[in-house]
Amino acid sequence: MQTPDHDHNAAASGSIDAVDLARYERLGAQWWDLQGPMGKLHEINPVRMGYLRDLVAKHDPRPSPPADDGAWPWDRLSILDIGCGGGVLSEPLARMGGRVTGIDPGVENIGAARRHADARGLTIDYRATTAEALAETGARFDVVLAMEVVEHVVDRNAFVATACSLVRPGGLFVASTLNRTAKSFMLAIVGAEYVLRWLPRNTHTWTQFVTPSELAAPVRRAGFSILDTTGMVYNPLRATWRLSRDTDVNYFLAARRRVVTG
Repeated sequence: MQTPDHDHNAAASGSIDAVDLARYERLGAQWWDLQGPMGKLHEINPVRMGYLRDLVAKHDPRPSPPADDGAWPWDRLSILDIGCGGGVLSEPLARMGGRVTGIDPGVENIGAARRHADARGLTIDYRATTAEALAETGARFDVVLAMEVVEHVVDRNAFVATACSLVRPGGLFVASTLNRTAKSFMLAIVGAEYVLRWLPRNTHTWTQFVTPSELAAPVRRAGFSILDTTGMVYNPLRATWRLSRDTDVNYFLAARRRVVTG
Protein backbone atom coordinates (compact mmCIF):
# COMPACT_ATOMS: atom_id res chain seq x y z
CA MET A 1 0.00 0.00 0.00
CA GLN A 2 1.46 3.35 -1.00
CA THR A 3 0.54 6.40 1.02
CA PRO A 4 1.49 10.09 0.98
CA ASP A 5 3.53 11.40 3.89
CA HIS A 6 1.56 14.57 4.55
CA ASP A 7 -1.97 15.84 4.91
CA HIS A 8 -3.61 17.44 1.92
CA ASN A 9 -6.73 19.50 2.57
CA ALA A 10 -8.53 19.41 -0.77
CA ALA A 11 -11.82 20.93 0.28
CA ALA A 12 -12.18 22.33 -3.23
CA SER A 13 -12.54 18.79 -4.58
CA GLY A 14 -15.50 18.29 -6.90
CA SER A 15 -17.08 15.69 -4.61
CA ILE A 16 -17.19 17.93 -1.54
CA ASP A 17 -20.41 19.64 -0.47
CA ALA A 18 -19.05 22.76 1.24
CA VAL A 19 -22.21 23.32 3.31
CA ASP A 20 -22.15 19.76 4.64
CA LEU A 21 -18.44 19.98 5.36
CA ALA A 22 -18.87 23.16 7.40
CA ARG A 23 -21.70 21.58 9.40
CA TYR A 24 -19.61 18.57 10.42
CA GLU A 25 -16.50 20.64 11.09
CA ARG A 26 -18.38 22.46 13.85
CA LEU A 27 -18.92 19.25 15.82
CA GLY A 28 -15.48 18.98 17.41
CA ALA A 29 -15.64 16.81 20.55
CA GLN A 30 -19.37 16.29 19.93
CA TRP A 31 -18.39 13.48 17.58
CA TRP A 32 -17.94 11.39 20.74
CA ASP A 33 -20.92 12.65 22.74
CA LEU A 34 -23.32 9.71 22.85
CA GLN A 35 -26.19 12.10 23.63
CA GLY A 36 -25.13 14.66 21.03
CA PRO A 37 -25.82 15.11 17.31
CA MET A 38 -23.77 12.01 16.40
CA GLY A 39 -25.51 9.81 18.98
CA LYS A 40 -27.40 7.83 16.33
CA LEU A 41 -24.14 7.11 14.52
CA HIS A 42 -22.86 5.46 17.69
CA GLU A 43 -26.09 3.47 17.98
CA ILE A 44 -25.70 1.92 14.52
CA ASN A 45 -21.98 1.18 14.99
CA PRO A 46 -22.51 -2.34 16.42
CA VAL A 47 -24.65 -3.23 13.39
CA ARG A 48 -22.08 -1.78 11.00
CA MET A 49 -19.25 -3.65 12.69
CA GLY A 50 -21.20 -6.89 12.74
CA TYR A 51 -21.93 -6.58 9.04
CA LEU A 52 -18.27 -5.86 8.21
CA ARG A 53 -17.01 -8.65 10.48
CA ASP A 54 -19.20 -11.26 8.77
CA LEU A 55 -18.43 -9.91 5.29
CA VAL A 56 -14.67 -10.10 5.81
CA ALA A 57 -14.95 -13.57 7.34
CA LYS A 58 -16.88 -14.80 4.28
CA HIS A 59 -14.91 -12.91 1.61
CA ASP A 60 -11.38 -12.61 3.02
CA PRO A 61 -9.85 -9.83 0.90
CA ARG A 62 -6.22 -10.30 1.93
CA PRO A 63 -3.95 -10.95 -1.08
CA SER A 64 -2.58 -14.20 0.39
CA PRO A 65 -4.74 -15.44 3.27
CA PRO A 66 -2.79 -17.92 5.41
CA ALA A 67 -4.04 -21.48 5.13
CA ASP A 68 -5.71 -22.60 8.36
CA ASP A 69 -3.21 -20.84 10.62
CA GLY A 70 -5.97 -19.64 12.93
CA ALA A 71 -5.18 -15.98 12.23
CA TRP A 72 -8.07 -13.60 12.72
CA PRO A 73 -9.15 -12.42 9.22
CA TRP A 74 -8.60 -8.78 10.19
CA ASP A 75 -4.89 -9.29 10.91
CA ARG A 76 -2.77 -7.30 8.44
CA LEU A 77 -5.93 -6.06 6.69
CA SER A 78 -5.50 -2.57 5.21
CA ILE A 79 -8.70 -0.54 5.54
CA LEU A 80 -9.58 2.91 4.21
CA ASP A 81 -12.42 4.75 5.97
CA ILE A 82 -13.51 7.55 3.60
CA GLY A 83 -15.27 10.44 5.31
CA CYS A 84 -14.16 9.18 8.71
CA GLY A 85 -15.29 12.33 10.55
CA GLY A 86 -14.25 12.11 14.19
CA GLY A 87 -13.28 8.45 13.91
CA VAL A 88 -16.48 6.82 15.19
CA LEU A 89 -16.02 3.83 12.87
CA SER A 90 -12.24 3.95 12.43
CA GLU A 91 -11.58 3.22 16.10
CA PRO A 92 -13.49 -0.08 16.36
CA LEU A 93 -11.96 -1.13 13.03
CA ALA A 94 -8.51 -0.60 14.53
CA ARG A 95 -9.49 -2.51 17.66
CA MET A 96 -10.51 -5.44 15.44
CA GLY A 97 -6.90 -5.58 14.22
CA GLY A 98 -7.13 -3.68 10.95
CA ARG A 99 -4.47 -1.25 9.72
CA VAL A 100 -6.78 1.72 9.37
CA THR A 101 -6.38 4.89 7.34
CA GLY A 102 -9.11 7.45 7.99
CA ILE A 103 -9.54 10.38 5.61
CA ASP A 104 -11.80 13.41 5.78
CA PRO A 105 -11.60 16.80 4.05
CA GLY A 106 -12.35 18.54 7.36
CA VAL A 107 -9.20 19.55 9.24
CA GLU A 108 -11.20 19.99 12.45
CA ASN A 109 -12.76 16.54 12.06
CA ILE A 110 -9.34 14.93 11.69
CA GLY A 111 -8.06 16.87 14.69
CA ALA A 112 -10.91 15.52 16.83
CA ALA A 113 -10.30 11.99 15.56
CA ARG A 114 -6.57 12.13 16.30
CA ARG A 115 -7.06 13.46 19.81
CA HIS A 116 -9.60 10.79 20.68
CA ALA A 117 -7.48 7.95 19.25
CA ASP A 118 -4.29 9.21 20.91
CA ALA A 119 -6.02 9.37 24.28
CA ARG A 120 -6.89 5.68 23.90
CA GLY A 121 -3.54 4.50 22.59
CA LEU A 122 -4.86 3.58 19.14
CA THR A 123 -2.69 3.74 16.03
CA ILE A 124 -4.79 5.09 13.16
CA ASP A 125 -3.43 6.94 10.13
CA TYR A 126 -5.72 9.98 10.01
CA ARG A 127 -5.35 12.46 7.15
CA ALA A 128 -7.13 15.66 6.22
CA THR A 129 -7.52 14.83 2.54
CA THR A 130 -10.01 13.58 -0.03
CA ALA A 131 -10.47 10.30 -1.87
CA GLU A 132 -9.52 12.07 -5.10
CA ALA A 133 -6.21 13.33 -3.70
CA LEU A 134 -5.38 9.95 -2.18
CA ALA A 135 -6.17 8.15 -5.44
CA GLU A 136 -3.62 10.34 -7.21
CA THR A 137 -0.88 8.77 -5.06
CA GLY A 138 -1.67 5.27 -6.33
CA ALA A 139 -2.69 4.03 -2.88
CA ARG A 140 -4.58 0.72 -2.72
CA PHE A 141 -6.33 -1.01 0.18
CA ASP A 142 -7.84 -4.42 0.94
CA VAL A 143 -11.10 -2.81 2.08
CA VAL A 144 -12.45 0.65 1.19
CA LEU A 145 -15.44 1.96 3.15
CA ALA A 146 -17.79 4.81 2.24
CA MET A 147 -20.18 4.67 5.18
CA GLU A 148 -22.91 7.33 5.36
CA VAL A 149 -20.94 9.35 2.80
CA VAL A 150 -22.46 8.80 -0.65
CA GLU A 151 -25.60 10.80 0.17
CA HIS A 152 -23.45 13.84 1.00
CA VAL A 153 -21.27 14.14 -2.13
CA VAL A 154 -21.93 16.43 -5.07
CA ASP A 155 -21.05 14.05 -7.94
CA ARG A 156 -22.03 10.57 -6.79
CA ASN A 157 -20.82 8.62 -9.83
CA ALA A 158 -17.42 10.33 -9.89
CA PHE A 159 -16.98 9.83 -6.15
CA VAL A 160 -17.86 6.12 -6.32
CA ALA A 161 -15.49 5.61 -9.25
CA THR A 162 -12.69 7.25 -7.28
CA ALA A 163 -13.43 5.26 -4.14
CA CYS A 164 -13.43 2.02 -6.13
CA SER A 165 -10.08 2.91 -7.70
CA LEU A 166 -8.57 2.76 -4.20
CA VAL A 167 -9.44 -0.94 -3.85
CA ARG A 168 -6.76 -3.39 -4.84
CA PRO A 169 -7.73 -6.27 -7.18
CA GLY A 170 -9.58 -8.85 -5.11
CA GLY A 171 -10.38 -6.30 -2.42
CA LEU A 172 -13.73 -5.12 -1.11
CA PHE A 173 -15.72 -1.90 -1.46
CA VAL A 174 -18.49 -1.35 1.07
CA ALA A 175 -20.93 1.55 1.23
CA SER A 176 -23.85 2.29 3.50
CA THR A 177 -26.31 4.99 2.55
CA LEU A 178 -29.97 5.98 2.33
CA ASN A 179 -32.41 4.81 -0.32
CA ARG A 180 -34.47 7.44 -2.17
CA THR A 181 -38.02 6.33 -1.42
CA ALA A 182 -41.16 7.89 0.01
CA LYS A 183 -40.52 5.82 3.12
CA SER A 184 -37.02 7.23 3.57
CA PHE A 185 -38.35 10.77 3.19
CA MET A 186 -40.88 10.22 5.96
CA LEU A 187 -38.51 8.37 8.32
CA ALA A 188 -35.05 9.78 7.64
CA ILE A 189 -36.04 13.40 6.97
CA VAL A 190 -39.43 14.17 8.53
CA GLY A 191 -39.17 11.68 11.38
CA ALA A 192 -35.48 11.78 12.30
CA GLU A 193 -34.84 15.50 11.74
CA TYR A 194 -38.16 17.24 12.44
CA VAL A 195 -40.27 15.02 14.71
CA LEU A 196 -37.84 12.98 16.82
CA ARG A 197 -34.95 15.44 16.36
CA TRP A 198 -32.39 12.67 16.30
CA LEU A 199 -30.38 14.74 13.82
CA PRO A 200 -30.01 18.48 13.22
CA ARG A 201 -32.39 19.78 10.56
CA ASN A 202 -31.01 19.76 7.01
CA THR A 203 -28.51 17.01 7.84
CA HIS A 204 -29.77 15.19 4.74
CA THR A 205 -31.16 16.20 1.37
CA TRP A 206 -33.64 13.63 0.09
CA THR A 207 -32.80 14.25 -3.58
CA GLN A 208 -29.22 13.14 -2.83
CA PHE A 209 -30.36 9.76 -1.50
CA VAL A 210 -29.41 6.92 -3.86
CA THR A 211 -31.25 3.73 -4.81
CA PRO A 212 -29.35 0.41 -4.68
CA SER A 213 -29.41 0.14 -8.48
CA GLU A 214 -28.03 3.67 -8.87
CA LEU A 215 -25.20 2.86 -6.47
CA ALA A 216 -24.47 -0.53 -8.02
CA ALA A 217 -24.13 0.91 -11.56
CA PRO A 218 -20.86 2.87 -11.09
CA VAL A 219 -19.49 0.09 -8.87
CA ARG A 220 -19.98 -2.44 -11.66
CA ARG A 221 -18.50 -0.03 -14.20
CA ALA A 222 -15.38 0.13 -12.04
CA GLY A 223 -14.86 -3.61 -12.50
CA PHE A 224 -16.56 -4.97 -9.38
CA SER A 225 -18.98 -7.81 -8.75
CA ILE A 226 -21.79 -7.06 -6.31
CA LEU A 227 -21.64 -9.45 -3.36
CA ASP A 228 -24.50 -8.28 -1.20
CA THR A 229 -27.16 -5.67 -0.56
CA THR A 230 -28.63 -5.68 2.95
CA GLY A 231 -30.94 -3.27 4.74
CA MET A 232 -30.65 -1.83 8.25
CA VAL A 233 -33.85 -1.06 10.16
CA TYR A 234 -34.79 0.52 13.48
CA ASN A 235 -37.10 -1.16 15.99
CA PRO A 236 -38.82 1.69 17.90
CA LEU A 237 -40.21 -0.65 20.57
CA ARG A 238 -36.78 -1.97 21.51
CA ALA A 239 -34.84 1.14 20.43
CA THR A 240 -32.39 -1.06 18.54
CA TRP A 241 -31.03 -1.42 15.01
CA ARG A 242 -30.69 -4.68 13.09
CA LEU A 243 -29.90 -6.03 9.63
CA SER A 244 -32.90 -6.74 7.40
CA ARG A 245 -33.99 -7.58 3.87
CA ASP A 246 -35.81 -4.22 3.94
CA THR A 247 -33.63 -1.74 2.01
CA ASP A 248 -36.28 1.01 1.77
CA VAL A 249 -34.41 3.39 4.08
CA ASN A 250 -30.87 2.41 5.16
CA TYR A 251 -28.82 -0.23 3.37
CA PHE A 252 -25.33 -1.66 2.82
CA LEU A 253 -23.84 -2.56 -0.54
CA ALA A 254 -20.71 -4.74 -0.74
CA ALA A 255 -18.68 -5.57 -3.85
CA ARG A 256 -15.39 -7.25 -4.77
CA ARG A 257 -12.96 -5.92 -7.37
CA ARG A 258 -12.43 -8.53 -10.04
CA VAL A 259 -8.93 -9.86 -10.60
CA VAL A 260 -7.95 -9.70 -14.26
CA THR A 261 -5.81 -12.64 -15.29
CA GLY A 262 -4.08 -13.54 -18.50
